[in-house]
Amino acid sequence: MPAEQLEVLLDTPAMREALAVVLERTDGGSEEIQWNDVSDALSSGQWGRLIGQDVLVGTSSGFVLANPDQVRDVLDGTEVDASAENQADDIEPEMWTWYDKAAGLGVLILFMGYWNSQIRNVVASIDDLVLGPITDVLPFYAIIIVLAVVTGLYSTVLQSTLMDHKKMQTYQDRMNDLKERREAAKERGDDEALERIQKEQIEAAGDQLGMVKLQFRPMVWIMLLTIPVFLWLRWKVRGGHLGAGETGMVLPLAGSVGWQDTVGLMPTWIVWYFLCSMASRQLIQKTFDI
Repeated sequence: MPAEQLEVLLDTPAMREALAVVLERTDGGSEEIQWNDVSDALSSGQWGRLIGQDVLVGTSSGFVLANPDQVRDVLDGTEVDASAENQADDIEPEMWTWYDKAAGLGVLILFMGYWNSQIRNVVASIDDLVLGPITDVLPFYAIIIVLAVVTGLYSTVLQSTLMDHKKMQTYQDRMNDLKERREAAKERGDDEALERIQKEQIEAAGDQLGMVKLQFRPMVWIMLLTIPVFLWLRWKVRGGHLGAGETGMVLPLAGSVGWQDTVGLMPTWIVWYFLCSMASRQLIQKTFDI
């Protein structure tokens, strides 16, 4: 196994600890080992992963380390990295700038427009200054397609730009490591380790909040731009602002339906928008490799 591949395998403290146990109980890799020899310290998943990655290779009577010297070298290196990780255990919390908070406040105000007709009419009237001329050129179903593509484009860009993917991966790695260690301790019946891991999980509760804040920041900016589109569409359909010939469209399976008719659980215009939005986002992500 290449050293790089072995380092990837040892991406969590749980797997480093598991391989260290195997190295110790094979007397530095010179002896064979069986599952019964390590079942008190490893989970079956960890054992299977070591075999699946060819760290352990089968013999006629058990398993041996494929390359004990390489394993020892990589473990020595990762122990240094692990100590550095422990010194910098705390992940810097996600901080919202004042304009992020202002955007969040704007979203709350716009969101009230779904129930407050005054807010909805003001927002829709402003939107109509830009979108109104387009309605003279394109049919309403095509306007929804254009809006779905535009919202899909900026949603994808904002999601990619504003999300700290490295920090999100760090949160996820930490949670996965705790889960893996908990499963391993449960399988071997180590109550002391379970209690210790449970305390770590309680201390890591802030990670969940950090992940939510990371995910919600781009969503705030996406909603700030998308809610006005929905308010304009609702104002257009339910406010009687469609043209005389804009009664509805033909949908697959549903047939000819009016814009306010219910398809499944939602009005036709919302269903059509979501279908176009999902298709456009998939196309945008594949086209720009986002």
